[in-house]
Order: sequence, then C-alpha cells, then structure tokens
Amino acid sequence: MQRSGIVLAGGFSSRFGQDKGLTLLAGKPLIKHVLNSLENVAEEIIVVVSSKAQIKKYEKLVSSSCKVLVESADLHGPIAGAMTGFEAASGECSLLLPCDTPFVSPDVLSLLAELCINRNAAIPRWPNCYVEPLQAAYRNKPAAEAAAKALCTGEAKMQAMVNKLNGVRYVSTLVIEELDSGLKTFFNVNTPLELRKAETMLSQGMGRKSRQD
Repeated sequence: MQRSGIVLAGGFSSRFGQDKGLTLLAGKPLIKHVLNSLENVAEEIIVVVSSKAQIKKYEKLVSSSCKVLVESADLHGPIAGAMTGFEAASGECSLLLPCDTPFVSPDVLSLLAELCINRNAAIPRWPNCYVEPLQAAYRNKPAAEAAAKALCTGEAKMQAMVNKLNGVRYVSTLVIEELDSGLKTFFNVNTPLELRKAETMLSQGMGRKSRQD
C-alpha cells in the first residue's frame, strides 16, 4: 500500500455551530464529498475525530474499510489530528485534508502525491506565499515526527509542523489552477453563508460532480 488519505473531522466548528463534517450539502454530508474525491486516489482512508461520541456518528457514514480514529494527543487541533493519522497510516505517503472542502479535486490530489515522491511533503503555495498545509501530501514518518515536535512545544498551528519538516516541495497554485480552474479545491465551508454558497455552486454546475451515494 503506497498512498493513504487522512481526513480531519475533529474541529469544534465554533463559527458553524455544529459538526461540519455531518452537515448536509446537496443531500450528502460534507465529509462524503471529500471521501468521494479520495476513493480513486488513495488505497486507504482514515478519518480522525476529536471524541469517542463522534466515532459512532462517522462510522455510520463511511465504508467498513475506512478507519475512524480519535486524536491521540491531549492537545486538540489539526496537528494532533494529523499526527494521529500519520502514525496510523499504512502507506508511505498520505494526503491530508479537512472535512469541509467539498470541491477538492482528485486530479490535484494525485499531482500532490506524485510531487511528494522523494520529498517529505508537497504543499500548495499561493503567490503571496500563503500555504495550504491542510490540503497537502506528506511522507508519514517524517510528518508524524514533525507534528510530535510541534505538540511538545505547545504549538497548535499546522505551520509549526511544516516549519519542523525538511524536504518540503511547495507547489504553486498557478500550476494547480491548470488542473482546477478557479481553484475550487481550496473552497472551505466554515460558516452557514459559505454552505449556501457551496449549494449555489453545485446548482450552477460550478462544483466538482461526484458520484451520488
């Protein structure tokens, strides 16, 4: 097994008011849109949540082959969830994603995984140098070690993990846009207003068309 997919669904969604991954978009939970994008890209899927209560809810949504795990670190947050996924992954490389990006492109994911070969990470970077560490490919062992170092120093942001990781390949969003016009792959649903925008994008055919379950 060479490639894993890790989806982080442990956020408290303070701006959204509920568990975002379970929120319906076009009749399907947000996380299912993300999982559908991964199904032909990764041989293994891992969903990381923040509580045991979430496990039962998410296990009802995912296939029996998908692992649903609780963050292993005391410090909740994306680094803790990412480390849990990296440590559990069977593949050498993992694609790390949040549960709230319904239009993530399988073509972009495949590109990032390919560009991660012989590197410790392949991370999208915008022209203003802002990076997208939560939509990136990582080699599991070095990434898990970098995440653990960040957690030991009390750092909760993903950038702290990236800063402790050598051999990072940054991928320009200008390149990614050739595969995903409009860069919809980076569209996050953080608020009810953005959920309505996503619904509009789907109704207008602007979002990625995926198989209906």
